[in-house]
Amino acid sequence: MIRITAGIVCLGISLSLLTQGVAQEGKTSWKAGVAKAVITPEKSVWLAGYGSKRAPDGKLHDIWMKSLALEAPDGKRAILVTSDFQGVPKEMSDAVFVLLKKKHNLERHQVMITFSHNHCGPRLGLDLVDYYPIEAEQVKLVDEYTDQMVLKMVSMIGESIANLAPATLNMGEGRATFAVNRRNNKEAEVPNIIAKGEALKGPVDHTVPVLTVSGNDKKIIAILFGYACHPTTLSFTKWCGDYPGFAQILIEKNHPGALAMFVNTCGGDQNPLPRRKVELCEKYGKMLADGVEEALMKPLKTVQPGLKTSFELMPLPYEKTITRSELEVALKDTNGVRKRWAERMIKKMDAGEKFESSYPYPIHAWKLGNEMLMIGMGAETVVDYALRFKAEFGKGTWVCGYVDDMIAYIPSRRVWAEGGYEGGPNLFEYGRPALRWAADNEELIAGKIKKLVDAVNK
Repeated sequence: MIRITAGIVCLGISLSLLTQGVAQEGKTSWKAGVAKAVITPEKSVWLAGYGSKRAPDGKLHDIWMKSLALEAPDGKRAILVTSDFQGVPKEMSDAVFVLLKKKHNLERHQVMITFSHNHCGPRLGLDLVDYYPIEAEQVKLVDEYTDQMVLKMVSMIGESIANLAPATLNMGEGRATFAVNRRNNKEAEVPNIIAKGEALKGPVDHTVPVLTVSGNDKKIIAILFGYACHPTTLSFTKWCGDYPGFAQILIEKNHPGALAMFVNTCGGDQNPLPRRKVELCEKYGKMLADGVEEALMKPLKTVQPGLKTSFELMPLPYEKTITRSELEVALKDTNGVRKRWAERMIKKMDAGEKFESSYPYPIHAWKLGNEMLMIGMGAETVVDYALRFKAEFGKGTWVCGYVDDMIAYIPSRRVWAEGGYEGGPNLFEYGRPALRWAADNEELIAGKIKKLVDAVNK
């Protein structure tokens, strides 16, 4: 069942009113509120990602989730959550949405929950559940931690709403160049290519979109920024936010009192290369923070008060669902992830579960004033989506992956045709009842996003 909802406000606001002091009363200005919460686990929840057991043995710095609440002059609201999580599973975000409706009367179209895809963050619920050896104590810890994070996120969002006050929004753009298309460049060869000054191959998106939120005293209270790249500089077992974590720390140091908030724009096929050293992680964090500062040094464009939000949960088809005979073959696989996945899928079949032929895929479109369009897409979107939609919808367009649900890689048609890790038959890693998405999913997604963008442009 496809569901579309939209919240719409009038955009007819004259600039003269904003200069007559009325904005000081909050009647024709934005209102904004921020809040944050530490998410560093206090118990030994394993680190997420990389397909293995990774018990924590310390931290470089705390990891966080943060909330930005926006309210337009007519009272319409939108909430953006950013976090240092590796991946928020559907079961967790759904629980948050239910509580937000009950406690704050917020509908799904009003809330985006984003996660940086940080591989030095904790496991959550059923995200990548077959990645890890099954240990009863770890299952208990992950379940307890996930439940705590649901309540903490709802509380944090409530705090950001309680902090709503008159605000001004401004946007700009910087640049950072450390993201490398990992499909087109061999990791071992990248340092030599860079040293020689040669061009790396493949599509990238090196833009750093920036949105500042300032109070009536013109002091910045939040800096939202994005970049398209995996936070996989590090693969050890200490808590930290990888390069986005270091970037946020630097930005907050440069702007005391401001909350730095990172979104991964569409980095599914992008890696920070070279990598694996803390000093490289710090270097990339500084490069990203410098990209933000570059944007702030230029004239920023004011985002006029006005908010429209739309959302759709669209069915994203699989190429075909898995069969019992295929699963029985996978039971003998030497790949531990594939074997655990097959065992779990067969148990579902034995319990009478019928596998759906598609997955409910979340997509958002938010219009802020006439200046900014934010597209939110679930899971690990490859960079082609950002490049396509920014070209299609023009300046001021942000395309954010890693929204609401860590489903799997979402390949473009190009990546699907090429195959490989992001485009080939690897959905088993994410616990899906299929091996591959249908070939034409990019066009299905593009059609739905066009529909949502049209709705907020009315």
